[in-house]
Amino acid sequence: MMNLSSTMNAYGCRYCVSPLKQLLHTTNHHLRFRPCSPSLFSSSFNNLKLPNFNLLLTSNSFFFTMEHLWDRSGMNTNKKMVEHLQQYGVISSEKVARVMETIDRALFVPDKTPAYADCPQEIGTGYLTACFAMMVGPQGRAIGVEHIPELVASSVNNIEKSAAAPLLKKGSLSMHVGDGREGWPECAPYDAIHVGAAAPEMPQALLDQLKPGGRMVIPVGNIFQDLKVVDKNPDGSISIRSESSVRYVPLTSRDAQLQS
Repeated sequence: MMNLSSTMNAYGCRYCVSPLKQLLHTTNHHLRFRPCSPSLFSSSFNNLKLPNFNLLLTSNSFFFTMEHLWDRSGMNTNKKMVEHLQQYGVISSEKVARVMETIDRALFVPDKTPAYADCPQEIGTGYLTACFAMMVGPQGRAIGVEHIPELVASSVNNIEKSAAAPLLKKGSLSMHVGDGREGWPECAPYDAIHVGAAAPEMPQALLDQLKPGGRMVIPVGNIFQDLKVVDKNPDGSISIRSESSVRYVPLTSRDAQLQS
């Protein structure tokens, strides 16, 4: 019997910022709502080295990233974007490269934006969940969780236009309105959990939903934050290491998200 695992997308933020060593992009001192940059997204995939990566709990991560990895004039196709990230060593996994070539980023960002540039764009949702779903395949399951119903609807609409549409129709990819801080217990335990906003402390609900042998990637902290890689050992014990210093917005309640 296949050992199914889940990816959960823990939403709950309107804005996210990339590692402190990277440049922040601001407009009138206010961060704009944008989807993840390909470089940080693919790096997350490279770090998830799980033997049975079938069911995945993910979140739409919104990052602000440096622009030194991309060339505005040359990034005009999805394939070129992926090749560029491979050239710079951001993508080291062939499976990640194949998935990112398959899911066209242009379907998840507004028109007339440089969809293939390794930089944040205006809001477009569902990209990360769609990529995770392609990673786990039709025999696994990828789940996205978001507070705001309109963002869930937008995610579904974008995914329906992508190569991940059959997975959405089959049910191995699903989007849900909910509190990402509480995970999605209906499909737990999960092989992998990705959280796209900073929790003030490690959420116990997400630790509980992580399968032994599974991994969670989550930013933790308030003013000073670290990207934590959390592994649940076969005996149920937890190992945590810091990947890098980062700056994300908080993993919040629905009301706080609407007010931000």
